Amino acid sequence: MFRQNRNLLIIALIAVVNALGYGIIIPVLYSYSLKYGLSDFQNGLLFSLFSICQFISTPIIGRMSDKYGRRPLLIISILGTAISFFIMAFAPSAIFLFLARALDGITAGNIPVASAIISDTTSQEQRTRGFGIIGASFGFGFIFGPAISALTVSRSASLPFIIAGTISLIAVLLTFIFLPETNKHIGEVKRSSLFNFKKLFQAMFDENVGVTLLITLFNAISFSLMIFAYQPFSLKILHLSANQISLLFTMFGVIGLFAQLLLVHKLVSLLGLKRLFSLALFTISVVFLSIFFIRSLLLFVLSSIFLGLSNSSIQTLIPTILSRETDAKSQGSILGLSTSYMSIGQILGPIVGGLIATFAIPYPFLAASFFSVICFFLSFHVLKRGVKKESAF
Repeated sequence: MFRQNRNLLIIALIAVVNALGYGIIIPVLYSYSLKYGLSDFQNGLLFSLFSICQFISTPIIGRMSDKYGRRPLLIISILGTAISFFIMAFAPSAIFLFLARALDGITAGNIPVASAIISDTTSQEQRTRGFGIIGASFGFGFIFGPAISALTVSRSASLPFIIAGTISLIAVLLTFIFLPETNKHIGEVKRSSLFNFKKLFQAMFDENVGVTLLITLFNAISFSLMIFAYQPFSLKILHLSANQISLLFTMFGVIGLFAQLLLVHKLVSLLGLKRLFSLALFTISVVFLSIFFIRSLLLFVLSSIFLGLSNSSIQTLIPTILSRETDAKSQGSILGLSTSYMSIGQILGPIVGGLIATFAIPYPFLAASFFSVICFFLSFHVLKRGVKKESAF
């Protein structure tokens, strides 16, 4: 497939490099920000700022790539990420951390643009495999990114950010030198609103997909609460170092890749789609509740393994369920709506987590368990009606 489509190879390399950059900074971002005197609530705002800016900018960047071409927008997007990493590495004060995260979010349209390039250059038969390669590339990056962070953060707290920025600049060069323009319909853009909040609200009440979209929202809130709380809990309760936390994130990446490539498909065949979905949501709620009480590193690692397996199943099953609940003409639209609900959850989760953590650091895990329990009970109502009519989306 790579021999037939060189663009796919370039995009896969860019995805690896991009994921490496994020995999390097995420495990150390919390401990790094503490050096600038940020409270847990301020850290929650820092985590959310990226998602807020991304939610606003992604449809704009996608529209601009239709109007002006994929290549220039991809270059601008990755360059913005690189600059944001360097700003964080050499930030003279906390305000520059917020400016860096905002810049990264504003220019965070590289994955939608990369996906558009795949659509431009592959047939419908090849497209699924093309997107699968991108997913595998990200899995690879999120395994080795935290490992790089674990090996370098002990030398200098800013070194992981410098490495991430350098890797992102390599992605810019790869795009500039090797990637041709793939949009054959530049400027042929239909006029429509970038944000349709009415449709976003009405989707919750759709008889086919409404429940699954609510699960997407609550699960995103739950997981964002966990992502935010994981680092302060590891640092302040279990007294782990930044490189030990990075190694735990590497373990997450390995487990996630193993589950997505080898495990989930077999479990669906064994248990059925709906039963596995409910079981994964129940397991993740129990894991979050158990972490609230855990003070042992061994039990924390064991809980993290179950967390990685369950979350990988959920992330794979949600789009699968949505695709079965939606007619063939509306697949792209409903997955776009699902991404919007996920973004809203990623905005709300860290803010709520930062606020709750001001009372006690383990409390966000209790809140995460609560939202996961809601998802578990909602899961009984997915795939009930089937698609009886054309979707409104």
